[in-house]
Amino acid sequence: MLPPEVAGAARRYLSVTDRLLPGRIRGYYVVGSTALGAYRPGRSDIDFVAVVDGRLDDRELRRLRVVQVAANLPSVVSSVAHLRLTLPGTVNGVFVSDADLATPVTMIRPLASHVGSSFQRGAGFDVNPVNWKVLRERGIPVRGPSPGDLALDPEPGRLRDWNRDNLRRYWLPWAERTLRRPDRFGLRGRASTAWGVLGPPRLHHTIATGGVVSKEEAGAYALDVFGPEWHPLIREALAFRRGEPADPAFSDPDLRRRRTAEFALAVVADAARL
Repeated sequence: MLPPEVAGAARRYLSVTDRLLPGRIRGYYVVGSTALGAYRPGRSDIDFVAVVDGRLDDRELRRLRVVQVAANLPSVVSSVAHLRLTLPGTVNGVFVSDADLATPVTMIRPLASHVGSSFQRGAGFDVNPVNWKVLRERGIPVRGPSPGDLALDPEPGRLRDWNRDNLRRYWLPWAERTLRRPDRFGLRGRASTAWGVLGPPRLHHTIATGGVVSKEEAGAYALDVFGPEWHPLIREALAFRRGEPADPAFSDPDLRRRRTAEFALAVVADAARL
């Protein structure tokens, strides 16, 4: 069963989509933290994969952009009302053609995707071996058949290499850039710190075990795998996810930013040895 917030967001999204793109959305599957059993109200985004009947023309893509804005208005209003700088509950999704479902995932070209305020045509990061594994094994159908009946090909033989590549191409330069050119706004909030601390261990876990875990499970894994010098930082990230008070030791945002980037470098270096 979907958490009430997720079920409501899915209903609103499909209601708007069905008015603007009638008959085009054949499948809607919740993935991400919800599918992994780790949805946290006020902390988690809502991620989905949508299956489209055929392709989308320019007019339909413009309408899909309107859907994105309309679907995320409740998240924006809630954040403004609570004076939050982040937008928990944001609905993020990727759209693929039903004709491409059986194609190996790394060969699929998404029709469109949106994450936060960003909208992309013909691209979508979440069409990848990790998300397709979650979709096939744990995706929650809101519309359409069971994910196990979609003939998906997550390319399990490429799963570990994809995660290694993501650590090397994204997280490594991100951490180096964060240390080299401190950003006045980057990683100064607890939400950003939790993202930077818990993201790399998720990939490390998949490389080491072949499984896909939630951010909180990745934090528990990191406490087992990485040395005690990192444990206060990891616990602070987990405390944010659980809605617990902040550790006063990390009240300095510059310290938090630096330790987060240093931890990411340590995770990348250790994963390279696996």
